[in-house]
Amino acid sequence: MKTVFMVAEKPSLAQSLGEILSNKHCSSRKGFNGACSVHEWNGSFQNQSVRFKMTSVCGHVMSMDFPGKYNNWDRVDPAELFTCPTEKKEATAKLRMPEFLAKEARGADYLVLWLDCDKEGENICFEVIECVCNSMNRTNKREQTIFRARFSAITERDIKAAMNALVEPNENESRSVDARQELDLRIGCSFTRFQTKFFQGKYGNLDSTLISYGPCQTPTLGFCVERHDFIQSFKPETYWVVMVKVVTSDGKELNLDWERGRLFDKDIANLFMNMIKEHKRARLVNISKKEKTRPRPPALNTVELMRVASAGLGMGPHHAMMLAERLYTQGYISYPRTETTHYPENFDLKGALRVQEGHSEWGSAVRELLRDGIQRPKKGHDAGDHPPITPMRSAEKGQLDHDSWRLYEYIVKHFVGTLMPDLTYLSTTANFSIGAENFSITGKTLIDPGFTQVMDWLALSDDEKVPDLKNGEELTILEAKLAERQTSPPDYLTESELITLMEKHGIGTDASIPVHINNICQRNYVQVTGARRLEPTSLGIVLVHGYQKIDPDLVLPTMRSAVEEQLNLIALGNADFDSVLRHTLEIFELKFQYFVKNIEGMDQLFEVSFSPLSASGRPLSRCGKCRRYLKLVETKPMRLHCVACDDTYSVPQNGVIREFQEHRCPLDDFQLLLWSGGAKGKSYTFCPYCYNHPPFPDTNKGSGCNLCSHPTCQFGRDNVGVSLCMECPNGILVLDPSSGPKWKLACNRCDVIINVFEKASKVQILSETCDECGSQNVSVEYKEGKSKLKDHSLTASGCIFCSPVLTPLVEKHRAITDSRGKGGGARGRGRGRGAGRGGGRGKGGGRGGGRGRR
Repeated sequence: MKTVFMVAEKPSLAQSLGEILSNKHCSSRKGFNGACSVHEWNGSFQNQSVRFKMTSVCGHVMSMDFPGKYNNWDRVDPAELFTCPTEKKEATAKLRMPEFLAKEARGADYLVLWLDCDKEGENICFEVIECVCNSMNRTNKREQTIFRARFSAITERDIKAAMNALVEPNENESRSVDARQELDLRIGCSFTRFQTKFFQGKYGNLDSTLISYGPCQTPTLGFCVERHDFIQSFKPETYWVVMVKVVTSDGKELNLDWERGRLFDKDIANLFMNMIKEHKRARLVNISKKEKTRPRPPALNTVELMRVASAGLGMGPHHAMMLAERLYTQGYISYPRTETTHYPENFDLKGALRVQEGHSEWGSAVRELLRDGIQRPKKGHDAGDHPPITPMRSAEKGQLDHDSWRLYEYIVKHFVGTLMPDLTYLSTTANFSIGAENFSITGKTLIDPGFTQVMDWLALSDDEKVPDLKNGEELTILEAKLAERQTSPPDYLTESELITLMEKHGIGTDASIPVHINNICQRNYVQVTGARRLEPTSLGIVLVHGYQKIDPDLVLPTMRSAVEEQLNLIALGNADFDSVLRHTLEIFELKFQYFVKNIEGMDQLFEVSFSPLSASGRPLSRCGKCRRYLKLVETKPMRLHCVACDDTYSVPQNGVIREFQEHRCPLDDFQLLLWSGGAKGKSYTFCPYCYNHPPFPDTNKGSGCNLCSHPTCQFGRDNVGVSLCMECPNGILVLDPSSGPKWKLACNRCDVIINVFEKASKVQILSETCDECGSQNVSVEYKEGKSKLKDHSLTASGCIFCSPVLTPLVEKHRAITDSRGKGGGARGRGRGRGAGRGGGRGKGGGRGGGRGRR
């Protein structure tokens, strides 16, 4: 007698399948590994009498890993993990699963695989084949001996139908899982090892011992931090709403909605309020009535089940899917991992419904539905995997634990609701006028509860009706007032909203989505708060901001969704395994190298958040985003940090940084700072934001205000520049606005400094230019008794290089130049042949001029 060896994915599933296929006549024994049982019986297979042996695995038999020598974090450079060998290892060594399968399959003639019908299940199929192929009889190599059973529910009908329609396992789908495993292993381990070693050695107060990166996990965290950033940067706006309350003839009070909604201008809102207050009554202009429907839900798939479990039942998606898996293996529901929301035409909907007609809670509604006739479920999405999640067995409340019952109850009610009519109601809108202003009130009157008879949490509330009114009727105004309100940001993402975003952007699969959400919670990147909202921790925020600072692709969902598309092509047989793997790894290896080179950008954020340095930083100037004080961290390298925005800004080094008279940058509202140091006490003003994010194409990162081309800023180069520098090719001599009373001109490119107008009380660059050399004219003022001018006058103006009054007050050892040549003013306004000391050979133009030959 030949032997048919059969393998399921879990021990409980093997027992259920054995009982169904043997008609409860199988014998059972424990396998030597202690985890899996073996169920045996005699039967018929391909028109011959055979001995059946049914057992199981416990999930994946093998896992992908690096050879042992590459798992030493201290001796292996993480960069090597992109190219080093990989190998398959036993997923759980203590189970000795390969040995167990090989022993039980010895002498078998056929193999039938009952693994879960998804890509992961297909991958486990080939792991089992690898374990048993050398143990089985292979006398006729042309005969098909390996089969795959495809099923969606653990019911007698589904299982026996699958046994009669066996297919071949799909190697392409298995290969796509191999590719995903290898990509996630190489990418995740390389980034995780590098950043964990880098940060754990520097900071002792991190909330996690492992600073992990995952191609799916990190974009999932990115969604949570993106919402956090929006909340932090949100600036509320005040608006006003006219609120009117009227009373009907029978004493019922109604709150009317203003047609204009809201206004952001208080004066205009007050104008309308005064117009309304002139009237004592609101006149009913017309009443419109229209029958409307609220559609029944589409059939249930995995993503929707996770959303509802989180938002409606208060269960985390990971916990919900564990319960759903248990309900499936117990035969209460169909396979819970499906993307499909469309039932095939031949699906026995009435049969599934009849299972519930004797139920104590919803049996009467089911019987009524069967009597009156079911509605065909709405046409949904057919992903070609499994039917929607459907109840397969009836269960009473006492048969299941608390959470399993709540999930099962929802699945049943959702299924019944998809077969019931839509909810119908009468929408009534009453329009009122108060002078020239229009108001309305809308109510709903139930006509047919439809599917909400079972899904009662979606039922129409009783307080949504509009009282009976007549056209032209006038209602007394009880109250009319102007309410001041403010716009508010959204709350933190709920698990339900996060699942929606992950599905929309292709992050993870219906099977892995709950795993990724669970990971960012367990690794302390987010915390689950009330209403199952996900609030990022300091570690989660710093990680995402660090990736965004170095390489935003590492946290954006687009990278992973592109990879998933390639993996799906492998599963369909439309892409080459090796090509996809090689191309994707090349991209991430380059990104890893760039990340390593620029890790200091993330380190600055970690240093402020996870070390005493943030506490020692002293408040210095205000942030242009949140108006709170930036902290100056004075250990090298010096930098500014905004605790509220969690932003870090580089600053000029090797000098002293202090506030500059509370002036603000006209571009971004950041408070300007003054840096002083360098050769001969050189100093300049700078904007912290512009210093890190140059505002104009001709401005480089790390530039002060004296290099900025903003046309109206009083500290920009166009408003403090005097002439071209005589020492360097591109520099402009600019006035140092902070240098008085020992005033200086300094080149904004090199170390040239010119002392001018000592003890002057005010020095100002004028818009006029010198006719001789093209330099900008300057005005100077002295206080009584301080004047250095020849005639002891208190004011003078002119060119510092050409004016006989001002030239003596300029340090001549750096300022004297040949008088021949043409010059142009710092603003590019001057032309003409110069005889003064600011002139220069060649043509002056643009924003610089006055450059000459010494």
